[in-house]
Amino acid sequence: MRVTHGFISPDGPCALTIGNFDGLHRGHLAMLEKLKREAAARALPTCVLTFEPHPREFFNPAQAPARLTSLGEKAELLKTAGIDRLHVFRFNKAFASLSPEAFIEQALVNTLHARWILVGDDFRYGAKRAGDFNLLQSLESRYGYQAKHLPTVTVDGIRSSSTAVREALAEGNMEKAAQLLGRPYSISGRVVHGDKLGRTIGFPTANIQLRHNRPPLTGIFAVEVCGIDSTPLQGVSSLGVRPTIKANGRPTLEAYIFNFDRELYGQKLRVDFLKKLRDEEKYPDLPSLIAQINRDVDNAKSFFATRHG
Repeated sequence: MRVTHGFISPDGPCALTIGNFDGLHRGHLAMLEKLKREAAARALPTCVLTFEPHPREFFNPAQAPARLTSLGEKAELLKTAGIDRLHVFRFNKAFASLSPEAFIEQALVNTLHARWILVGDDFRYGAKRAGDFNLLQSLESRYGYQAKHLPTVTVDGIRSSSTAVREALAEGNMEKAAQLLGRPYSISGRVVHGDKLGRTIGFPTANIQLRHNRPPLTGIFAVEVCGIDSTPLQGVSSLGVRPTIKANGRPTLEAYIFNFDRELYGQKLRVDFLKKLRDEEKYPDLPSLIAQINRDVDNAKSFFATRHG
């Protein structure tokens, strides 16, 4: 998949869809499948247009929702979905001030040469979010594209949306999140050096770099770790601020892999969150924490035995 940026024109026309695509849930996947079908019928490459940062992060960082996927994770998911191109516009003051008509002309037509455009039924664009599908469709003949919209996708009566996924993760409902996503929720990142406390207490962990504005979930989880061997490895992950260890810690993702002691520094791993075991807690001392970690490991192993039994 080719990744391009800004107002530099990529090669040739395309079939295009537009959005933040945070999490790439089943609603997004339905859009991508339709995009691929229509692109193939027109002998056009597929292109996804997204924005960095998320517009809500630009306008109000403190109130912006927790990201489900970093830009890198989003790109990996789009590549796996079979998309040919990803185009990223830097969302800044100048971009945010474009009128809806200027957004269509400068971004969609002059830069991306869109010939077929698919958007969600709630898609808004341009300054003050004034642009809608009706305007996009009304300019078809002027700019030589065709515009279509896709109705909302529901999963068991629930609207498939990034908000619904965030709510499921905040509730610790990994099963509901996976249902909305079409796969387990995951976080990817490179293994970096931590404080190495885990190895001194018998639980060596891989400390995985977080690139999210803040994690959409916290707690202790039964997980599978991908990217080491040909099959996922089972383990327990902690995602949080580790209150027993540090007074004002930053969010940290650590994965303890069962029966594993190889060095992983620098490797890129993906952690799939399968079951929430408990919330993060502060313990009075290190022996209490170690005793709880042992219980977490036992509970995770019981979960895997039931899951595969």
